Amino acid sequence: MSSNDFRVEHRYLELPDSFYTRVQPTPLKDARMACFNHKLAQELGFHVTNEADWAGIGGGTELLEGMDPVAMKYTGHQFGMYNPELGDGRGLLLWETIGPDGRRWDWHLKGAGTTPYSRFGDGRAVLRSTIREYLCSEAMQGLGIPTTRALFMVSARDPIRRESIETAAALVRVAQTHIRFGHFEFAAHHEGPETVKTLLEHVISLHFPHLILLAEEERHARWFEEVVERTARLIADWQAVGFCHGVMNSDNMSIIGDTFDYGPFAFLDDFDAGYICNHTDQGGRYAYNRQPQVGFANCQYLANALLPVMNDNTIRKGLQRYETAYNGRFLQNMRDKLGLVQEDEGDLGLVTDTFSMLNEHRTDYTAFFRALSNLYDHGHAPLRDLFVDRQVVDEWLARYEERLTKETRARDEREYEMRRVNPKYILRNYLAQKVILEAQNGDFEPMKELIKVLEKPFDEQPAFEKYAELPPDWGKHLNISCSS
Repeated sequence: MSSNDFRVEHRYLELPDSFYTRVQPTPLKDARMACFNHKLAQELGFHVTNEADWAGIGGGTELLEGMDPVAMKYTGHQFGMYNPELGDGRGLLLWETIGPDGRRWDWHLKGAGTTPYSRFGDGRAVLRSTIREYLCSEAMQGLGIPTTRALFMVSARDPIRRESIETAAALVRVAQTHIRFGHFEFAAHHEGPETVKTLLEHVISLHFPHLILLAEEERHARWFEEVVERTARLIADWQAVGFCHGVMNSDNMSIIGDTFDYGPFAFLDDFDAGYICNHTDQGGRYAYNRQPQVGFANCQYLANALLPVMNDNTIRKGLQRYETAYNGRFLQNMRDKLGLVQEDEGDLGLVTDTFSMLNEHRTDYTAFFRALSNLYDHGHAPLRDLFVDRQVVDEWLARYEERLTKETRARDEREYEMRRVNPKYILRNYLAQKVILEAQNGDFEPMKELIKVLEKPFDEQPAFEKYAELPPDWGKHLNISCSS
């Protein structure tokens, strides 16, 4: 580390001992730096001149002075069933830092080896899944959606058995907090009301400080309302960009409303409302169109964990905030995507019919809205070319342009604003797969170039047009599993 402008804390260790176990990382063989996020390092309060110096930390052979690794204990509902055996089975919280802007960051080493919570796992992460998490967390950041971040990743030679033999990798993931809904479920089901309250006050003091001075009952009520609303708004943002999480278990739900734990995710290509991106999700529990309902179900799991310390009526009122927050955010997101500023009672119907059209004709979701953002400059052809049945889109365009007569902004101003919310570049699964194949051959430059593109998804970036192309047939609906 060339210099630093942060201070180190270990506030998570102030919680009862049952919330963690101290564990040293299990070293990887010849870990090498694969990708380092220098811009993020600056936000955290340091800069690096030699990336290779950090490979030992990613590989589990070194710790910086002050690091005190722990595996977190939590539980949660997986595919609707409560699992008491959960916890950090392959990750370690290294330390917490406070950056120059006052923001708190957890540093979490993912792929660090076995812990008491590994169950029958090997505690490792493989190269492909580590790359996918790095790419997607930075893609979401570029899209302006709350997310954990990727600080750096290393690759190693260790063979890891999944469906086949793969190679190991590790990721240092950072976030404002790694506390999830599942921490509260663990406290409620296994530790008791006082521990729930201890955890609740811990989270408020670190991440909701504007509530600290309120009386206890109001403080807890306002906190729960905010958690519910943040969760609802996050999922409305996912829906607006066509993001499918794939594993919305309650232990993957951040208590501050970040997108958390990237596994078998996908961004929609040809629009399919019922798209299932996780091939182990046989019942489609976490399909794209079910994500809003699952978000609410997870808030209910959290609510049940809070019942020992909060009033039933307060909990019910808090849960009622979900639908209002989700509906408001989603409709506003879609108005923005359609370039509508003046509110009209027919807008929800227009949005619903637009989704129905895209679903029926399996139209590329991102390309549709980006083409709509350039109607003034590029005309109707790019949009019409996305449909086999041109009459369908022509009828829709006539309705849309009739709606635009109620708007007061100039066309060029409206479409400029639309291009700021309708990305040209998203992390399509086939793009991720291509850079994974290159990385498996030892070349991480394609990954770094893709990250550079995803940092500015709304910009035209003429030099990188290839990344905006529609996926080839082999690249659609790729089969992604949980195993990583």
